[in-house]
Amino acid sequence: MDLLKNIFKGDKVIWIIFLCLCLISIIEVFSAASTLTYKSGDHWGPITQHSIILMVGAVVVVLMHNIPYKWFQVFPVFLYPISVVLLAFVTLMGVITGDRVNGAARWMSFMGLQFQPSELAKMAVIIAVSFILSKKQDDEGANPKAFKYIMILTGLVCMLIAPENLSTAMLLFGVVVLMMFIGRVAFKKLAMLLGGLALVGCLGAVFLLAIPKDTDIPFLHRFDTWKSRITNFTEKEEVPAAKFDIDKDAQIAHARIAIATSNVIGKAPGNSIQRDFLSQAFSDFIFAIIIEELGLVGGAFVVILYIWLLVRTGRIAQKCERTFPAFLVMGIALMLVSQAILNMMVAVGLFPVTGQPLPLISKGGTSTLINCAYIGMILSVSRYTAYLEEKKENPAPLLTQSEGNEAIASEAQTAAEPTAEVLNSDAKFEEEYEYRK
Repeated sequence: MDLLKNIFKGDKVIWIIFLCLCLISIIEVFSAASTLTYKSGDHWGPITQHSIILMVGAVVVVLMHNIPYKWFQVFPVFLYPISVVLLAFVTLMGVITGDRVNGAARWMSFMGLQFQPSELAKMAVIIAVSFILSKKQDDEGANPKAFKYIMILTGLVCMLIAPENLSTAMLLFGVVVLMMFIGRVAFKKLAMLLGGLALVGCLGAVFLLAIPKDTDIPFLHRFDTWKSRITNFTEKEEVPAAKFDIDKDAQIAHARIAIATSNVIGKAPGNSIQRDFLSQAFSDFIFAIIIEELGLVGGAFVVILYIWLLVRTGRIAQKCERTFPAFLVMGIALMLVSQAILNMMVAVGLFPVTGQPLPLISKGGTSTLINCAYIGMILSVSRYTAYLEEKKENPAPLLTQSEGNEAIASEAQTAAEPTAEVLNSDAKFEEEYEYRK
């Protein structure tokens, strides 16, 4: 028991959510990877590979949650420039060589392993935004310079991601906007930003619908894909079942069949039929397979797990006495939950088709490991909040009268200035706080 307590430190609820998502992932990926099994001829190959990645991910969680949260502030110093260079390299190689997977250049190979730079870039941006918001807080809210710095960092990454993966760029930008709202960036600036984006989006949609098919525009080679997905989603024409062309939009059709043929408790794990027809049943459309096999109960349970993750992370953020860890865990939770909601909306037909996996459930390499790192970061901050609670329950020994007066004056000053610099600096905290081994 002592060994387990030493390994699984941090918020127990976050651990339970993480382990539940991993268990669902193993069961459903094993079932949904039938197309990969057929292609490879190896029945155990796909699930063995996925299980190994999840085990490595669990090690990543353990390692990350043992790192004091203050060190996460250093990550963007090297993660951000590396991710920008890799994103630019992948995009340029896609244009120069035409080497793309499903029409998009999102991956690069490193020692025989595929790597997705956009996942690394998302982590760098979230940590950097958390750091900027924490350091630029004053009594009136976030300093105007914070908005400027955040827009520069986020805009550069989103521009590099968008040509190959527009949905990821939009998702990241949306999460950053929510983080700025939580970080008390001036509402006027956010309103102007959203208004400008809405205008650009309308103009982009008009341009997208106006250009002819197969137009060769540099860095906009996915225009045809975006156009077809938007038109298919917005098309309101009802087609009789007898005339419905199931091969025209096979992914959407089979995902809807999977959901429609399910029931309250589903067909049971391993009994999915549509997994053999959905090309991305183990990734982008795994939620449809979950509903088909586990029913509405299983689908609702997965939704509850993600909502529970967001709520629990919010409670951890509320307990933080410093701004950086609070912004960090909220940014991470918003990224994970927003991506999960987007994936599930695509599966049930409430959003145009995108290439977003279901965090910690879909089969993946880079995304799974980065998501595990996110969980480790949340757990690291939860250890810090646990220390604060323990400190409140076991206060320091009685002080002399002069020391007590000084302490009371210091506490009163901090209470009067909830956004004071002391809340944004770990200097004093580092002297008195060490993570328990």
